[in-house]
Amino acid sequence: MIVLDTHTWIWWVHGDSQLPQTDADFIKRHESDAIGVSAISCWELAKLYQYQRINLPCELSEWLDLALNYPGLRLLPLTPAIAMESTLLPGIFHRDPADQIIVATARIHDCPLVTQDAKILAYPHVKKPAS
Repeated sequence: MIVLDTHTWIWWVHGDSQLPQTDADFIKRHESDAIGVSAISCWELAKLYQYQRINLPCELSEWLDLALNYPGLRLLPLTPAIAMESTLLPGIFHRDPADQIIVATARIHDCPLVTQDAKILAYPHVKKPAS
């Protein structure tokens, strides 16, 4: 399994050119496995929509229904283990709770996190996609 950061999930669903080809290829190679999306990404997307910081081609509820039903996509719940891990991340990590939960989700599931977030990419305690 792999985990997609919120922006990666959105770009992937939209076929957005902001998704680097290397990430798109990595996701495609894992379509037969599970492609995980943290439940917090649904909240993060809803907040972006609420504050009109993202344009969706349809209503939020419809977009979520479609995006969560992509083949191979698995919604990963916020479990007590993930909540606890998000507060115990090793080393120094920034204070964004959504990013903490997404990183903790990838760590608990022991799988790579696909992201373009510079702060997450610089964090050495989470797996990144291998070429």
